[in-house]
Amino acid sequence: MKLKSFIGGVHPKDSKEYSKNSAIEPMGVPKKVVIPLSQHIGAPANPIVKPGDRVKTGQLIAEPSAFVSLAMHSSVTGKVTKIDMFPHPGGYQSMAIEIEAEEQDEWVDLVDDTNYLDLPVEEIKKRIGDAGVCGMGGAGFPTLIKLSPPADKPIDTVILNGAECEPYLTADYRAMLERTDDIISGLKIIMKVLGAKQGYIGVENNKPDVIKKMANLLKTEKELDVVGLKLKYPQGAEKQLIYACTKRKVPNKGGLPSSVEVVVQNVGTAIAIYEAVRYKKPLIERVVTVSGQIVNNPKNLRTRVGTAFSELVEKCDGTKEEIGKIISGGPMMGFALPNLDAPVSKTTSGILLFSKTQAKSLDEHACLRCGRCVDACPLNLLPSFIASAVKYKDWDMAEKSGVMDCMKCGSCSYVCPAHIKIIQWVDLGKNQITAMRRAAKS
Repeated sequence: MKLKSFIGGVHPKDSKEYSKNSAIEPMGVPKKVVIPLSQHIGAPANPIVKPGDRVKTGQLIAEPSAFVSLAMHSSVTGKVTKIDMFPHPGGYQSMAIEIEAEEQDEWVDLVDDTNYLDLPVEEIKKRIGDAGVCGMGGAGFPTLIKLSPPADKPIDTVILNGAECEPYLTADYRAMLERTDDIISGLKIIMKVLGAKQGYIGVENNKPDVIKKMANLLKTEKELDVVGLKLKYPQGAEKQLIYACTKRKVPNKGGLPSSVEVVVQNVGTAIAIYEAVRYKKPLIERVVTVSGQIVNNPKNLRTRVGTAFSELVEKCDGTKEEIGKIISGGPMMGFALPNLDAPVSKTTSGILLFSKTQAKSLDEHACLRCGRCVDACPLNLLPSFIASAVKYKDWDMAEKSGVMDCMKCGSCSYVCPAHIKIIQWVDLGKNQITAMRRAAKS
């Protein structure tokens, strides 16, 4: 198999050896969960329960509040104790529903539609929306909207993202090994909904066992194929994955995959879609990697949404030494957290723990004009120029230079010999320009 890739990117050590051989292990039912009302791009969900209410596992507890919003469900059976501000895995405080769990796990009624592929497209989409499915490999875009492109944007290709290019993370890898058939079933559902004729599963070549297994299963599937990808970060980003699999280029300046007739979904999302359509099962659990050199027993845990990070670390027998840094997600695009109080959300792919030595911050120096950030940028931007424009509050120049196009993959910061915190400057620029745009409209 000829491996495919994209222009730019970097090659950080993948560090997957800590958890890749750990089969997915169920966390069990926690004593308490905190369900954030915002686990996705878009408006937070509106609670439809109140403190004192008893809820079942899988019961709807918050409804979408806007076109771009998401349904939330209880991940345990128990009593709603509080609706208030709680720590969020994104590193801030947000509204959430706290539920104290009972020992008995009493599910809402599910089904088993063995002929789920024969369902009308509108019923399939309804089940996906009702289940609160969102993208599980990134920002959490509501899946129902992604599967409802405009009539003038026909989709002919679906790509499942199995690259999992962030170091340390192995949740998708284990899912691809252990739930291969469910992933393929999810891909077929997506293709039916979109009327797509071609489906790809993109997998990096540090997962040869996955590539081999999928290739064998797809031998008789004329419309489906697994694509071997070179080991490079950020191979899992939508634009880079699309180019690697199809050679189609999604334009910068707001270009979407639908502009080149492609939709991309994560392999974990494909499993959630399959479960929603076949069983009417809401998205209330996901696989989370707990890893890092100081973790005593790194694992991939099937975890109920709302479970505190601290419980997952405890399940891994704690740490060998004092924690110096906590990251929710991967080390390149994840969020640094002050403690382990935050709950698992639908988009929590990993919890990474590092020692104080590993977490040492390097001082920022003047730009050397070496151009490494330009070579590394997969979007062909000028990262150092953008950072400088933001630093000196030249918002017009920052916007013209493409600050709003940056996907904050961190490749530029990774290679910068001056240790310039480019992504932090980009973040500042994005926030400022967004605020200015909102002010101009009001």
